[in-house]
Parts: sequence; structure tokens; C-alpha cells
Amino acid sequence: MNLRLDARILGMLAAVLAAFLLLPLGLALAFGEPVRPWLLSIAASLVVAGVGWLAGTGAGTTIRPRDGYLVVAAGWFLAGALCAVPYVLHGALSPVDAWFESVSGITTTGSTVMVDIEAQGQALLFWRSLTQWIGGMGIILFTIAVLPLLGVGGMQLFKAEVPGPVADKIAPRLAVTARYLWGIYVGLTALEAVLLRLGGMPWLHAIDHAFTTLATGGFSPRNASIEAYPSVYLRGVIILFMFAAGMNFVLHFRLLAGKVRDVFRDEEFRWYVALILLFTVPAAANLVEHGHRPAEAIEDALFTVVSLVTTTGYATADYEAWPLHMAGPVILLLILGGMAGSTGGGLKTLRTLLAFRSLRASFRRMLHPHAVWPVRYRGRPVPGDVLEAIWGFFAAYLLLAAIGALVVNFSGADLVTSWSASLTAIGNVGPGLGGVGPTDNFAWLPGYVKLTLSFLMLAGRLELYTILLVFLPGFWRR
Repeated sequence: MNLRLDARILGMLAAVLAAFLLLPLGLALAFGEPVRPWLLSIAASLVVAGVGWLAGTGAGTTIRPRDGYLVVAAGWFLAGALCAVPYVLHGALSPVDAWFESVSGITTTGSTVMVDIEAQGQALLFWRSLTQWIGGMGIILFTIAVLPLLGVGGMQLFKAEVPGPVADKIAPRLAVTARYLWGIYVGLTALEAVLLRLGGMPWLHAIDHAFTTLATGGFSPRNASIEAYPSVYLRGVIILFMFAAGMNFVLHFRLLAGKVRDVFRDEEFRWYVALILLFTVPAAANLVEHGHRPAEAIEDALFTVVSLVTTTGYATADYEAWPLHMAGPVILLLILGGMAGSTGGGLKTLRTLLAFRSLRASFRRMLHPHAVWPVRYRGRPVPGDVLEAIWGFFAAYLLLAAIGALVVNFSGADLVTSWSASLTAIGNVGPGLGGVGPTDNFAWLPGYVKLTLSFLMLAGRLELYTILLVFLPGFWRR
């Protein structure tokens, strides 16, 4: 591995974070809030950047697959640490809680340990939302736009970072692809902020919510989340942009290129829409049956389903107060996730689609042993190693979720709370059920549980393998 180059790339990441920290510093100056914590946070990031740059002196320009995985994994841990510094310096959170809140931010999970969010300063809440926006498309994906300065191609980083089993490039050069994706990301964020402002939301809150919607993160500057805004218009805008954020961003590029038919012909997109309808329709019908007005039932069901399936985690209703038999679908929604290539977490709809087709092919082969039943996607057979990787991912996902649930349960939490806390962490969703439901928080959990859940957030955000590979002894052998 080229550890010197790895150190230099991590130093560049720290420098990028220092630049982003200038934004809340400006807000603190504008609102008359303390600036010393921001200046010290910027200084800390610049020191790390300087150390990384100096350590990379004399580094070559060759980056290997192992370097890609190491930089991505180390980059997220480093970002989590540096993004936590403002919380500690403001005295808002303890170091462990600050780490949890920071990791929840950069992984776009949205779980929080803040008991009274509205008691915090505007600059700190802005930073909290900004960390999700930065993490949404991936800090590393952002960084590779400038890697050509080092003469590095960066394909290994893109493979390690882009969420989902298949990386779908939209341009031959990786840096160009990164710029296209971030251009779309920034454009959608700006558009949502404007639409929310037009609906009467204050500018700063509109920006905060645009940041966390496009990142499918779910942090809100209000204690009651989106429930604090009873406007049907505002909720409709947020539903639209949560849905858009749960889509593969390559499809947004195709929409802008005028290839609308290609989007609606995309098999994963149709599966994504079908899953949302599959859960929304019966949920709305159940709410109507239990006394809700039809319009209210449709709004609450659609918002909740889109929020959970895209792993955004916003709340307009306490779904724990819904009929008891609807808890099962909520657990499933914590697992499924958005499309591959989106900012969402979870298993991803592409994996569930291919797993379903793989099972169907297996049943057919059992009935017709001599027939050939390949699993197809976009009209082409799916290679066996891709299917094998998907089933391996499912196994690793379930194993890590089970370990996480055991750790939470060991703290004295009930089984519903334990499993939903673990699933919402590894799926980067945010709220769960029981003691970590949409009206609760994670502040009451012991420190070791918060650290465990933080690790699950990072593992889930990086598609498990990136984190797990780094911990294998064989990874470090030549």
C-alpha cells in the first residue's frame, strides 16, 4: 500500500472540512454567537491537514485497491472525529455523545442524542445539518474531484465509496462524474430550499431541511421534526425531495439529459416505486379504518413510508401510535433502503430485486433441474459473483445487526428497542421503535451502546465490506 499517499489524501479531506467550517463561523458572527469554538475547530482540522500533507511528502501517484478501502474507511473515522469537535467545544455534548451525533450526521443516519435541539445555537444546528449534506454523496466522492491534482485516477475510491452493488458512471473521467453528481446534488438542494421558503419556512430552517432531505439524513432544527410544520405544501415538497434523494443520482442526470423514458424503463426504479406503493396503500387503508380522515391518512402514510424507505427518518406522525400490527411493516422499511447510487442507506432496492429474482430462479431450477434459468437485470444475465456478493452482504448485514441488538439488549433495553436500534443504525435510518421511536432519542443509552451503534452506522454507510476488510489481518499482509 502507498501509505504516504493515503496520508496526503486524508490531509486533503481535513482541509476540505476546515473550509466547510467557515460557513457556521460566518453564521456565528452574524447571530452574535461564540466564535472561539469554530476558530479552534478550524485550527484542529488544519493541523490534521498539515500533518497529513507533510506525512505524504515524496509519495508516489499510484493508488491500489487496498489504498482505496483504507482511505475511505479512515476518512470516515477522521471526518467523524473532526466534525464532533464543535459539539464538545460548545459544551453541548460529552465526547462520546459528540462522536455519536457527528457519526450520525456524516453517515446521514439522523439518530440523535440531543434532548432539546432548539436550545442550541443557530450556527451549531446549521453545522449539524451540514454534516449530513457533506456525508450524503460521500466526502470521499467530493475529494476525488481534486485528486487529479495529485495525478491519481481514483477509480478504487469510487468503487469503495459509491453506495450499492454496482457503480454506474456517467462520464469516462471519474473527476467529471464527481462534478456532475455534485452539481445535481447542489442544484436539487438549492431548489428545495427555495420551495420550502416559498411555503413560509424561515430561510435558515429551509436550508437546514434541504441539506438533510437531499442527504436522506433527517436531522431537523426543530424538536418535533417536520411535525412542527403542519403545512400540507411543505410536507409535499419534502416528500418529493425525499423520493428524489432515494433515487440513483445517475437517473437524475438522465432526466436532465432529456432521457425520461430511460428513467421509467429502469427496473430498479420501478421496483423502488412499487415498494413505496406496496407499503403506503395498506398503511393508509389501516389508518382510515382506525378513524383517520382519508386525506390525513394518505399524507401520514405516504410521508412515513417514503421517509423510512429512503432512510431519511423525518417524522410527521408517531407511527408507534398506529395499530400494533403495523410494527412489522415498519421493521421491514428500516431494512429495505433506497436505490443503489442514491444517498439512502439500507440494503438497497437493487439488492432486494436481484435477491428476489435469484430466489425465483432457484425455485424454477428445483422444478426443472435440466433447464437454464439465469438471473437477468436490464436484459442481461447477472454474473454469479455479483449474486454471491449480494447474499454474502445479506449474511454480514444480519450478523452485524444481531450483534448490535445483543449489545443494546445487554444494557437492559427490551427486544423491540434493541433490534430496531441496531437495524436503524446499520441501515442509516434514524428513528426506530420502542425506546428509540420517532418521538424519542438515543441520549439514555450507555456510552458503550452509543459507540457500538456508531460503528454500525459507519459500517452501513460504507456498505459493510469497506470497514470489515480493514479489520482483517490479511488486509495488512503484503
